[in-house]
Amino acid sequence: MKKIIATVLATALSIGLYAQKADGTTKSLLNAEKSFAESAAKNGTKESFLKYAAADGLVFRPNPVNAKTFYTTAPDMKNLTWTADFARVARSGDLGFTSGSYTVNGDQKSYGHYLSIWRANDGKWEFILDLGAETNKPLAKKATNFKEPKDHYSPKFVSDKELKSHRDIIYTTEKTLNTMFKTYGASAFAGFLTEDSQLMFPGTDLLVGKENIIAFNNRMIDKISLKTTSADKSLGGDLAYTYGVATIDYKADLRESFHYVFIWERQADFSWNIINQIYTLADR
Repeated sequence: MKKIIATVLATALSIGLYAQKADGTTKSLLNAEKSFAESAAKNGTKESFLKYAAADGLVFRPNPVNAKTFYTTAPDMKNLTWTADFARVARSGDLGFTSGSYTVNGDQKSYGHYLSIWRANDGKWEFILDLGAETNKPLAKKATNFKEPKDHYSPKFVSDKELKSHRDIIYTTEKTLNTMFKTYGASAFAGFLTEDSQLMFPGTDLLVGKENIIAFNNRMIDKISLKTTSADKSLGGDLAYTYGVATIDYKADLRESFHYVFIWERQADFSWNIINQIYTLADR
């Protein structure tokens, strides 16, 4: 009997690790995301978020808090479902992100966007940032945007000085964007977006494409300023993220504060552009 129990436990453990297995592909990250969502629906959010969160992972509920600390005491839920429609993994296989839509099923359904940033740790995927933005019921099903890394490259050794230099590039890029906001307002985004960029904003359907994002910004936003909290970059040098607090003055004479996350991708000319961004209201 003890042998049977030990075998069952070993099998269950191997299945759990396989569900989070990181092999440097976007497919492996999507498999981890799918297993995460299935676990939440079956076992509840408490068990699932504790399992898939990194030790230093943050969730924005609405302000950033350690994920394991939050879900140790948070009420459990089994009515939260979500599906990814956008995902990338860095060529070094150490960093990736997923984003999509979620639904909370209750007496009255609620809907939203979400974005999760993932880090490979000891051969498995763990999320290091997770946040959502509540919105209306999606108008239509979104097309998926999943791409595998163009190649695989990871330096064998990187010094602390080099890591800092890598992060400083992203900090400087975002600082440049923030400086341009002072002159051009939200129109400054035009020089920092890819053609298939996505924007997830509270109360708004997913915006896909540079032109649609610029049109939304020009219609809604008068001024915007960023206060960057942190940034990091993949070892392969092709994918990065920033997060912090954005203060937005609308054209309707209203100011609001948001937590934001930007996903940055290095372009062929070695510039950095935003391929995905999400905002969620901050509790000030």
